[in-house]
Amino acid sequence: MSQQLSDIRKEYLNAKLDESNLDRNPMNQFQKWLSEAIDSNKTEPTAMVLSTVSSSGKPSSRVVLLKEARRENLMFFTNYTSRKGKELASNPYAALLFFWPDLQRQVRIEGKVEKTSKEDSDYYFASRPETSKLASWASTQSEIIEDREKLEEAYQAETLRFAKIPVPRPPHWGGFQLIPDSFEFWQGRESRLHDRLKYIKNGDEWTIIRLAP
Repeated sequence: MSQQLSDIRKEYLNAKLDESNLDRNPMNQFQKWLSEAIDSNKTEPTAMVLSTVSSSGKPSSRVVLLKEARRENLMFFTNYTSRKGKELASNPYAALLFFWPDLQRQVRIEGKVEKTSKEDSDYYFASRPETSKLASWASTQSEIIEDREKLEEAYQAETLRFAKIPVPRPPHWGGFQLIPDSFEFWQGRESRLHDRLKYIKNGDEWTIIRLAP
């Protein structure tokens, strides 16, 4: 390694974030930032780190893709028998993190998680490419497998099974929606004096506070 990790740093000079230009509704503010991230044409603007906690209190994180943001809920889809699916079943609370480095922004969202309706799961599954649909049947997500060859054999078996009929949504696959109770918007600023504005839900209202960087 040619450079020490402790020497890697970047100054944040792009923008500022203050209460006067913040939407009073955090979902509106999130949609604004998400649209700007998408318009920036950077890779995977809808990618988010999803953090869950097991019934024994052990946290885990992974990157998933946001697939819907509406009715103040954020939706993603997965295998319900995966590690994250099992953890959300036992402890239905999670945290999301969006990081858009080129915009020098991040958004942290926390809240309760519940399964989406079957209709929402069916609708999204129908929009997926055929290869992704088949993979949903072939993969026993998060389970130990012998080798790559076994996975590919399972995929080929599902390809043959559904060769002449539409691929249905597996019963173990569907959506989750996070119902936020807090949002934090972070804008990088010069000298590490970053802007951090947090929304906290109180009943049907949102309170906005500023946090020290």
